[in-house]
Amino acid sequence: MTKGEQERDESPAAEAARLRALIGEYDYAYYALDDPGVPDAEYDRLFRRLAAIETMHPELVTATSPTQRVGAEPVGEFREISHVQPMLSLDNAFDEDELAAFDRRVSERLVAAGISTDVIEYVAEPKLDGAAVSLRYAQGKLEFAATRGDGTTGEDVTHNVRTIAAVPLELHGRDVPPVLEVRGEVYMPRDGFDEFNRLAVERGEKTLVNPRNAAAGSLRQLDPEMTARRPLAIFFYGIGETQGWELPQSHAEVLEALRGFGFRVSPDWQLVSGVAGCLAYYAQVGQRRDRLPYDIDGVVYKVNRRDWQTELGAVSRAPRWAIAHKFPAQEEMTTVKAIEFQVGRTGALTPVARLSSVFVGGVTVSNATLHNIGELHRKDVRAGDTVIVRRAGDVIPEVVKVIEERRPAGASIVELPDRCPVCDSEVVRPEGEAVARCVAGLICAAQRKQALRHFASRHAMDIEGLGEKLIEQLVDAGLIETPADLYALTLDELTGLERMGEKSAENLLDALQRRKSTTFDRFLFALGIREVGEATAASLATCFADLDALRDADEEQLLEVPDVGPVVAERVLAFFKEPHNRTVIDKLLESGIHWPEPAPIRAVESPLSGKTVVLTGALATMSRDEAKAELEARGARVTGSVSKKTDIVVTGESPGSKLARAQDLGIAVMTEDEFVRQLEPGSA
Repeated sequence: MTKGEQERDESPAAEAARLRALIGEYDYAYYALDDPGVPDAEYDRLFRRLAAIETMHPELVTATSPTQRVGAEPVGEFREISHVQPMLSLDNAFDEDELAAFDRRVSERLVAAGISTDVIEYVAEPKLDGAAVSLRYAQGKLEFAATRGDGTTGEDVTHNVRTIAAVPLELHGRDVPPVLEVRGEVYMPRDGFDEFNRLAVERGEKTLVNPRNAAAGSLRQLDPEMTARRPLAIFFYGIGETQGWELPQSHAEVLEALRGFGFRVSPDWQLVSGVAGCLAYYAQVGQRRDRLPYDIDGVVYKVNRRDWQTELGAVSRAPRWAIAHKFPAQEEMTTVKAIEFQVGRTGALTPVARLSSVFVGGVTVSNATLHNIGELHRKDVRAGDTVIVRRAGDVIPEVVKVIEERRPAGASIVELPDRCPVCDSEVVRPEGEAVARCVAGLICAAQRKQALRHFASRHAMDIEGLGEKLIEQLVDAGLIETPADLYALTLDELTGLERMGEKSAENLLDALQRRKSTTFDRFLFALGIREVGEATAASLATCFADLDALRDADEEQLLEVPDVGPVVAERVLAFFKEPHNRTVIDKLLESGIHWPEPAPIRAVESPLSGKTVVLTGALATMSRDEAKAELEARGARVTGSVSKKTDIVVTGESPGSKLARAQDLGIAVMTEDEFVRQLEPGSA
């Protein structure tokens, strides 16, 4: 009998039991072994089948069925649970001296008890920044889960812990203890936290402050369905009460045993020897800290031998055989002295909080980003506020939260400035966009170097010899502020620069002189108008007779141009509306920059005349520029993107998304062979 025939002959009860066992094995492989046994699609298929059987036969539902993770009704309040063995906290070490003192105390206590020690072996593992819980299993099935509470009494959070997929509802293996209490840390992975907040912002809901608070708050939801919607995970790190189980002799063996029962333990724990081993582990984890998928605030060292743990014992709240070696705090509290707006190299205005200096993440921080005006208003940060500041690794410090109860009277909402704080030009924030920008790209000091690099680039004015380093020198020396100043440079000014010989200076001046002769579309592209790339610049140059016509165009006229939509039209209007930009353009023209009048398109009888054409993919018989020239010679207009205004798409090899877009819009598609035939004399 085949497997499929066997499954068809099963009773609903037998099939449900088989599916529960199979899903349990896959859960064990996925969470405990980090080795998925089947693709997600197959797992989902089995899960849906089990759910369907249980729906048709409710009497087959068991408390440990994977379908029952979210099956409890909301609770009215949390009942208390007493810990049979206290859930102790850990003492902290903040530097090497404190760690060495801990190791010395351990050694001295063991020696005093008549135990000879040389170098003490520790189990080291990352210290998760989450919420500690205790889970009790009876006869291998989850009985209840509780928070740490005061260490003696916690809150019953069984209904919420059951929703965490990594928590086994039934233990794996044959030698499961009759009673086993395990200790673990519930946390929210960074990716899950970010995604949860992104969706919350989209829905206009309150966002979570940080992953640690998110984990703790999720466990205290009265409705388990609320908890289930939050991306919680867990690592298990130790044991409490046990019955009917001969405990392993070392902590390392305890972790391996827990993994065998189906508990997820940290894959990053290691056995280390003495203080030197602890410090090496601390440095290793510290280097990886910001790349880990979860937050940690240090590492934990535990004496490996369990009999030594017993001998060392505990003080009132902490074991003598373990210690947490903390990293520098990544969050601290300070006050906002002022909020200012910085202008970036692309004109973006970023609000920055000027802070009372605070030591956080290993450095002294006095500034923190607020990203954009929307984020500033969402967090409602004001001058005078007391705030929580976070810094993780090399990440720019940011304001996480305002402590509103400490807000001083009269603190006012910060508004986006109307004028650029650097050059006093207009600031524009397009509807629906988060970022506001200064539109004076040609004169704004904050955007100066970027604007000049673009102006001189190969596809713009193509000024040979004017590279990034030379632009840096010219700007830093105060010789140029706008592109127009390039054409006023003298030989003496250039030879006065470091590493600039007379011959190099002469070559640059010659290149500037040569490139005064250009084309209308290159000049438009060189101006650096946002969203105006080479193809759009070419479309604008084709559709407007001269620069004056373009500068005076209104939105309706711009929208008639192929390749120009509402966003591009708005960018062009804003650019030419700014008086500073118009002044620089006039100076560029006065310096002698010019381009030929557009040549009349030679009359060639062709069905391509008057058509808007897009080229996509690699052409075998000619270059893209040659194809463009042939099309324009036959009265066609060549653009860079497919839109409803496109008439024909010519496809070469590997055409990509433009072909798909054309097909979606029902636009005519022409192969390269068909295109070449259209170029032949007499084609119609």
